[in-house]
Amino acid sequence: MVVIKTPKQIEGIKKSCQLAKLTLDYAQNLIVPGVSTAEIDRKIDKFIRKKHATAAPLNYRGFPKSICTSVNDVICHGIPNKKQILKQGDIINVDITTILNGFYGDTSKTFPVGKISAQAQKLLEVTQNALNLSIKSLKPGKLLNDCVGKIIEPYVTKFGYSVVRELGGHGVGLKFHEDPFVFHFDTRASNTVLKPGMIFTIEPMINASPNWRLKQEKDGWTVRTVDGALSAQFEHTVLITKSGYQVLTN
Repeated sequence: MVVIKTPKQIEGIKKSCQLAKLTLDYAQNLIVPGVSTAEIDRKIDKFIRKKHATAAPLNYRGFPKSICTSVNDVICHGIPNKKQILKQGDIINVDITTILNGFYGDTSKTFPVGKISAQAQKLLEVTQNALNLSIKSLKPGKLLNDCVGKIIEPYVTKFGYSVVRELGGHGVGLKFHEDPFVFHFDTRASNTVLKPGMIFTIEPMINASPNWRLKQEKDGWTVRTVDGALSAQFEHTVLITKSGYQVLTN
């Protein structure tokens, strides 16, 4: 069941989303060649704790770290590792979810590590554009699929890319994951109507090949493209308002 948030809940969620945004801004300064993903995780965890908040991923269903760091062909849920050293030309998605006063804020971004290839840069630009196009179409009374899947899928496929289908966005705010599940491809479904007070993430995972399928590592978390293609993701938490939308993690 989709939860319509109260004004008081919305204010609490907004504050957590702003902290998540600040944390992601802080993370950007840590993304340099030669740093380990474990070091990025350690510093971000410390940053969040100093703000009197906690990192939602830590110990969530057994996840061992405070953030997800997904490098190159890792689609999502990459586990920070002291042996994983970023190098020039990599791309890395850093996924941040904060819990502040019991409320959740969720955002992510794929960063370049130093100078990256033109092909990788194009993937980042297209993925971010896809997210922005989807957000701009949000309005109460419209169907969720019309604003997300029907916008994102045809846009990215023009570039020879594909939308990951087995993973998606989600309601968020009072819990880490709530209804609705947000598909980023056209499901042709018409059962979720946008209403004021709904809060959810849009977070397209885009593969730099026509193959949207994935494979999961033995660690039970890390998800990769099946063909080794690069994958990028950008994510915002959005609120449906009476007249349109508000991006809470901007």
